[in-house]
Amino acid sequence: MRRSVRSSWLPALAAILGLGPAVAEELRIATLAPADSQWMQDMRAGGARISELTEGRVALRFRAGGVAGSDEQVLRKIRIGDLQGGAFSMGGLATLYPGLNIYGIPLVFRSLDEIDYVRARLDGKLVAGLEEAGFVSLGFSEGGFSNLMSNIPVSHVDDLRRQKIWVPDNDLISFQILEALRLAPVPLEVSDALLGLERGLVDVVVASPVVALVLQWHTKTRYRTELPVTYSMGIFAVEASVFYGLEPADQQVMRTVIGEVMAGIDRDSRADNEEARRVMAGMGIETVPVNDADVEIWRQIIEEQFPEIRQRRDIDPALFDEMLALLREYRATR
Repeated sequence: MRRSVRSSWLPALAAILGLGPAVAEELRIATLAPADSQWMQDMRAGGARISELTEGRVALRFRAGGVAGSDEQVLRKIRIGDLQGGAFSMGGLATLYPGLNIYGIPLVFRSLDEIDYVRARLDGKLVAGLEEAGFVSLGFSEGGFSNLMSNIPVSHVDDLRRQKIWVPDNDLISFQILEALRLAPVPLEVSDALLGLERGLVDVVVASPVVALVLQWHTKTRYRTELPVTYSMGIFAVEASVFYGLEPADQQVMRTVIGEVMAGIDRDSRADNEEARRVMAGMGIETVPVNDADVEIWRQIIEEQFPEIRQRRDIDPALFDEMLALLREYRATR
């Protein structure tokens, strides 16, 4: 007993005597990114910078490679204090704040220019909404447009009729849309998609070129359809009570350093995806042009679902309406 009491007053005495920080706050952060990825290299450098600028008061510890589990499992571990934050997909945090689902609706965006126009006007609202739900966002990073990847060339909608199409298990909106297109969605966690391809549980996955390379999905597919199916983003977020438990100056260091890292990842995403396309082409992945007439039919069917999608509990109807209004505004002037 005497030993535990002694250990409790030693840090405080050290602080009083100016011997170092009284408490080092360790933030354990989960991510699917592999330990040797560029994302992790950038984040480790950011973590080192935070430790330096806070004089050791804040330390980031990363659990990379998906060892902490899916977004849902990470959230559970945050609730019990095993983790303090993570790098999430938009859908992974949409269970807390449904506004995050609006960017990922299939075929709603037609170009990266449209994305830029909408994000410039809505990203700030998503950050505010997420904070109200209990998480502080330290930055968004573009994942890019996801494409169909398969072992048969997919150019027409009929090419997908007899295929089992992977959807993330938390993406119920995409599931609804695929069913409306009379296709066969198969929900699996992101970490299980590669195994699904290996065992024939799914025939088609949807991923950006970078994601397909990082998660090795390109090793189990032969074709990539040149169609912007869905837009994906990542979020670096920390549980709000943990973040605001830091000293105000340390909060600002976190916002600045991680914000700069995430902005760099966001900025570099498009060049990275272009490079990933070239790498996959060099590995023999064939690019398939899409049939434009089919795409317009798909879009019409999806738009017929909009009234029902708008009423879903996992959609913020006001933000959904604002996003569609912004797209109409952009298209009218172009």
